[in-house]
Amino acid sequence: MTAHARLSLNQATVKYAPLAEALEVTASAGIASIGLWREPVAEVGLKTAARLVRESGLRVSSLCRGGFFTMPEGPERRVSIAENSRAIEETAVLASAGAAGSSAVLVLVAGGIRSGSTDLIGSRDLVRSALEELAPVAESAGVTLAIEALHPMYVSDRAVVSTLGQALDLAADFDPAVVGVVVDTFHVWWDPAVAASIDRAGREGRIASYQVCDWATPLPADVLLARHYPGDGVIDFGVLTAAVEATDYAGDIEVELFNEQIWADAPATVAGRVVESFDSVVAPHLR
Repeated sequence: MTAHARLSLNQATVKYAPLAEALEVTASAGIASIGLWREPVAEVGLKTAARLVRESGLRVSSLCRGGFFTMPEGPERRVSIAENSRAIEETAVLASAGAAGSSAVLVLVAGGIRSGSTDLIGSRDLVRSALEELAPVAESAGVTLAIEALHPMYVSDRAVVSTLGQALDLAADFDPAVVGVVVDTFHVWWDPAVAASIDRAGREGRIASYQVCDWATPLPADVLLARHYPGDGVIDFGVLTAAVEATDYAGDIEVELFNEQIWADAPATVAGRVVESFDSVVAPHLR
């Protein structure tokens, strides 16, 4: 089986596979790149994880995730900043272990509205101040911090950054090589301004990652687990992919799925289905 050269399997798509198995099924499916998650890396340790990545021959497209910055100054915030600094180091190590073309990209999820508060704007300001603190660390390590806007249904508990435009506004004060954005179809497809925001992201050189998955209703009780294979929902991948391609983004494209039914399948089966859905729904719109 040969997958499209730019396809990357985000490790969350095969959530229950340990790192070694996730790498093996990715390579066996003919996929050349993987998006890693910190938890499976931590299970084996960074040194072992880097060795496994190196031996796999795969590129690394990103590491998920850092962020969760929306707490006031104090011990909890210091822990968060320190943890994100470690995540930056892990990103650099794992990207270096990956095959040529790997990306030292750390995906950031901002965090929900500050606990006990209704101050949405103030919560976003806390994200900005965290970026100010972490940007020099990332620059020194050669890592890009990639802000991921999440669908507004997650604003209270996961991400006060709800649109690509808001993510770009947060990134605007920083070097694009240091702070960029993620374009995730699941989170941005609904946004009337998404085409203009993708164009802006391209002009500013800030697209650090493009992630694809589909949206279908009814949503499950846990809306975090609502992601579907491309083509199984209502998202127009032609429009969004063409917009990203028009920016000259040439990096890997991750399929990232959070879905209990998908996770219950054998990882090799999932990887094969990812290849098929990407080839039929996304790849036709790539240059």
